[in-house]
Amino acid sequence: MPANGNRPLKLQFGLINYESRYLTAEAFGFKVNASAPSLKKKQIWTLEQESQDGQVVYLRSHLGRYLASDKDGRITCEADGRNSDCRFLIVAQSDGRWALQSEQHLRFFGGSRDYLSGFAQAITDAELWVLHLALHPQFNLLSVARRRYAHLATEDGEVAVDRNIPWGVEALLTMVYRDGKYCLKTCDGRFLGNDGKLVAASSRATAFTLELKCGKLAFKDCEGKYLSPMGPTGTLRSGRCSKPGKDELFDLEESHPQVVLMAANRRYISIRQGVSLSANQEDETDMETFQMEIDRETKKCMFRTSQGNYWALVAHGGIQTTATEKSADTMFTLEWLGQRMALRANNGKYVCTKKNGQLLAVSDSIGEDEQFNLKLINRPMLILKGENGYICHHKTSNTLDASRSVYDIFTLSFSDGAYHIKGVSGRFWYVNSAGLVCSDGDTPEDFTLEFLEHGRIAIRGKNGKYLRGDQGGTLKGDGLSANSSALWEY
Repeated sequence: MPANGNRPLKLQFGLINYESRYLTAEAFGFKVNASAPSLKKKQIWTLEQESQDGQVVYLRSHLGRYLASDKDGRITCEADGRNSDCRFLIVAQSDGRWALQSEQHLRFFGGSRDYLSGFAQAITDAELWVLHLALHPQFNLLSVARRRYAHLATEDGEVAVDRNIPWGVEALLTMVYRDGKYCLKTCDGRFLGNDGKLVAASSRATAFTLELKCGKLAFKDCEGKYLSPMGPTGTLRSGRCSKPGKDELFDLEESHPQVVLMAANRRYISIRQGVSLSANQEDETDMETFQMEIDRETKKCMFRTSQGNYWALVAHGGIQTTATEKSADTMFTLEWLGQRMALRANNGKYVCTKKNGQLLAVSDSIGEDEQFNLKLINRPMLILKGENGYICHHKTSNTLDASRSVYDIFTLSFSDGAYHIKGVSGRFWYVNSAGLVCSDGDTPEDFTLEFLEHGRIAIRGKNGKYLRGDQGGTLKGDGLSANSSALWEY
């Protein structure tokens, strides 16, 4: 496993048929059809494999049931465990579409609306499916062959695959879906072309089809060649291969939030001076940047350095970066205080900043010395996904939808513990008097972010209320608690 310690993301996607409709698992009677015009919860399928190098795949619905095709081609999605009828082979086509073949019966699966069948002996348009990824579209990209991460090399104007760990904003890549193809966008808003150059606008040369091989992804360009790392720095561009080998395979990994923390003395917390943490720097470098990893069960937070060590509580309340493994002493409770936050260590004490900048967990209550300013650095482009879909501009008004299958990319900028959110038009988000979140503000309005769960944040408006998606799919700034409607994948 790479030094980042992350597991590859589970592949989740929608499947689009020849009529541009999505394969859907209905909650009632475990019925399956291909009638939906967009990708929502019922259209999401999770790919499972028998083994890393095996070709057999299983498709699991949002209800946890498996797609199956019997000897007569009858399609069901009732099985709560894998059986021989659930075994499929992916037959990838030259245009990137998939045919799904029953491994047991060797027939192909296809159809439209309520008329789905697994009985076709040959592949026609009706048996071909386009893959639409349902993962959050921002991630770190790991080369399977090199075991190195991709990042923007600004000075060279390219994406290089030579990092041991995905550190800083340069390691964030964003996938942009367009007409069944995908573009890769760097943190400065440029698109990767198949020649390895970064360009301002998307085109045929920046569009790739996704192929799956042994559970890994390959990116095929418009000429039928595949992206791979080339040369000593691993410049990412299309090579000469028209068939993907190990060099052309990648894993997508979750991009954890990375932050800098400023103490009450207006200095950044740093590891520049050694293993003990101290707030004594004015610059933001890798030495002042920490990765936040929120434990799924306890919701407590661990802070990881660029060297891969964790903050840990040591004797007499000291905080050092000596831990290489997660433990109770590496976990901190985050308490959100509007534009500031506090940290409580495993000894029940709050972390404070001493006069010399040293950090100690010795305080019983929160005063000025126990407050920190936390700044998220690796989400300049913000994509938000809630329980019902993505946040997107409303087509006919200045409000925002929170239940769309497509996403807009927003710009996030920091302002002394608060954030300003800008839409694609260059205007700012604000909460109006009716509690609606609008996106046409001339001046920036303060929002605060709270990192509450693994992979999810809550956002508060300046009225102190949480942003939530209501039943009709509208984004409102009137939430009283950070419940499921107010938590956002980011």
